Amino acid sequence: MILLVLVGLVLVFGVGVVVYNRRSSAPLEVEEAPAKIAVEAEAEVDDEVEVEIEVEVEVEVEEPEPTPGAVRRFARAAGIFNGSFAVLRGKDKITSETWDELEETLLRADVGLKTTTALLDTLKSRVGRKDISTPQELLDALQGEMAGQLSSNSRELHFDNSVKMPNIWLFVGVNGVGKTTTIGKVAFAQKALGRSVLLAAGDTFRAAAGEQLETWAQRAEVPIVRGNEGGDPSAVIFDAVQSAAANNRELVLGDTAGRLQNKSNLMEELKKVRRVAEKEAGTVTEVLLVIDATTGQNGLSQAEQFALATNVTGVVLTKLDGSAKGGIVFAIETQLGIPVKLVGLGETIGDLVPFDPEEYVRELFAEA
Repeated sequence: MILLVLVGLVLVFGVGVVVYNRRSSAPLEVEEAPAKIAVEAEAEVDDEVEVEIEVEVEVEVEEPEPTPGAVRRFARAAGIFNGSFAVLRGKDKITSETWDELEETLLRADVGLKTTTALLDTLKSRVGRKDISTPQELLDALQGEMAGQLSSNSRELHFDNSVKMPNIWLFVGVNGVGKTTTIGKVAFAQKALGRSVLLAAGDTFRAAAGEQLETWAQRAEVPIVRGNEGGDPSAVIFDAVQSAAANNRELVLGDTAGRLQNKSNLMEELKKVRRVAEKEAGTVTEVLLVIDATTGQNGLSQAEQFALATNVTGVVLTKLDGSAKGGIVFAIETQLGIPVKLVGLGETIGDLVPFDPEEYVRELFAEA
């Protein structure tokens, strides 16, 4: 009997060593934690002894990383709105302070006095009729009103195969707003769509403007037509259009002057560029006004002046990723009726994207 006990102990020890070695040398396949690993060993001693061993091992399983949420492209522009709206959501009722807070928020975000007044007057009427009774209902109504303020005009860049070719897109705006960079990014995007593009360095009055546009032409791998520094911008645009027509290129992107001796001279020069661009070959199908979003109401003033002189068809709003004054979108569209077509959200060549008004308004009212 003693001998059988000793044999049993030896077998237990031996099987334990085998199990330990297997665990150390081979990875465990784990489906859930805690896991149970059962090891059975059978041995016969004098055809009478059977030994069964069960070993339990606790194994920790790492939880998978949470799936990242949707990227908020307009998070910076929505900053002022998000903070103020969070405070309003925490209130129990609508008071006179509520209106003061909303007005301050909209004005700080550069929605503009005229648009702000119109929005709040509409909401006050609805509150007076008991259509709205809580701060959350008020914010929901404001979101709907602001969405309705955005232009219903097409936001697509207009390219027409039926017109006298090539299509000509002129880019206007004051110096420093990112006009030349915008042209380079548009060239890259249009080439990716399969269109043959040519750049025209028509801003001959700004030092190094031609060199800057040539750098972007190299990045986008498209040809460029340049003139002499201080030369006639209209002549550069004209030569570029003729070159495009002779080489069957579909699209000319024309840079224009952003500053002359005074505003009157600048606007007259832009009118001349437009006339000369269509003198022989080619058709102007877009005039895009480039505005720096960080300039706020100054940008609106620029838009008004350029719209009068050049028949602007759309706005490109640059540096929207670096501005908390995203309300300028509403000021531009409500007061001028010009659609924002593209927005700049970064420095790389692919960071100029079509403006999505539904996404934009949704992010302005999103809960942080």
